[in-house]
Amino acid sequence: MSETTSEAVPARKAPSGPAAPGPSRRGVGHLLRWDVLVTALLLVVFLGGSLTSPSFASAGNLSFALGDLGEIALIALAMTMLVVAAEVDLSVASVLGLSSALVGSLWDAGWAIETIIPLVIVVGAVCGLVNGLLVTRLGLPSLAVTIGTMALYRGLAYVVLGDRAIAEFPQQYASLAVDDVPGTPIPYPVALFVVLAVVTAIVLHSTGFGRSLFAIGSQEEAAFFAGIRVKRIKLVLFVLSGTIAAFAGVIFTLRYGSARADNGVGIELAVIAAVLIGGVDFDGGKGTLGGVIAGVLLIGLLRNLLMLNDVTTEIQSVVTGLLLIVSVLTPRLAAVIRQRRRLPAS
Repeated sequence: MSETTSEAVPARKAPSGPAAPGPSRRGVGHLLRWDVLVTALLLVVFLGGSLTSPSFASAGNLSFALGDLGEIALIALAMTMLVVAAEVDLSVASVLGLSSALVGSLWDAGWAIETIIPLVIVVGAVCGLVNGLLVTRLGLPSLAVTIGTMALYRGLAYVVLGDRAIAEFPQQYASLAVDDVPGTPIPYPVALFVVLAVVTAIVLHSTGFGRSLFAIGSQEEAAFFAGIRVKRIKLVLFVLSGTIAAFAGVIFTLRYGSARADNGVGIELAVIAAVLIGGVDFDGGKGTLGGVIAGVLLIGLLRNLLMLNDVTTEIQSVVTGLLLIVSVLTPRLAAVIRQRRRLPAS
């Protein structure tokens, strides 16, 4: 009889505690509102650009703007999952540069491009593996680790290629990095991003693996005691990040037709800005891929609009930095306001 009573008590208490499901509903509502805000800002930028620059909304310019986003968008997919799991990878731009340097060096040495591309992608996976092992096995913070490997991988790029620039890659591969899908203004790399984004969205929001990422980001210790293989999952995410960054380096090299050790410098800022502007919490556990895609498009179209209006690269970087600060600061201020409103009621 006592066992029946002890089981019945929690069953009666569960529906009478509105405080438990309440924060979840508020969290979903907050994210939804943030997604809507980012999307609305994206529409404002698009309409403003159409009014201020006649060529902004043309098919040719949109194709150029989307193509310029290809590498950032691809890397942002892996970065989204990392940040949801409360980690970050600042070495992605250096991995991109290292892969570009390897493509140029091996091509200059007479290797076939069909051999170079898989090899370079494997090297990117190894770079991600090094990051992941340092974070998961030694317990080091990913921010510090990837700042170190950011310098390491960029230095290796200069060791591989030096100050040289290698060009004249096979036209059939260069065309895939530049040309549009027939009948559309969408470049092939962006079309690939759309396919990978659909897969990532399904994994992140509709599978047990995705739920594990949110659980790890929300409370890593609780996720571990719930049976989630925290270290293994984080290691997989870092390997994935390095792999995609290396592949983005191949696309970057073919798109510009030039392999250089300094390719991709600063791309990590745009990637992280897009992820955070899209509503992913830097502390982990919250975010949607749809918001990140809106953030990527917002940054890309805004940069394109500034460029059409002859705004310097330095000012474009300032605008990206301001957007990043606002995206981090706004949710924190909203949380403080909500907390202060609860205090009188409590």
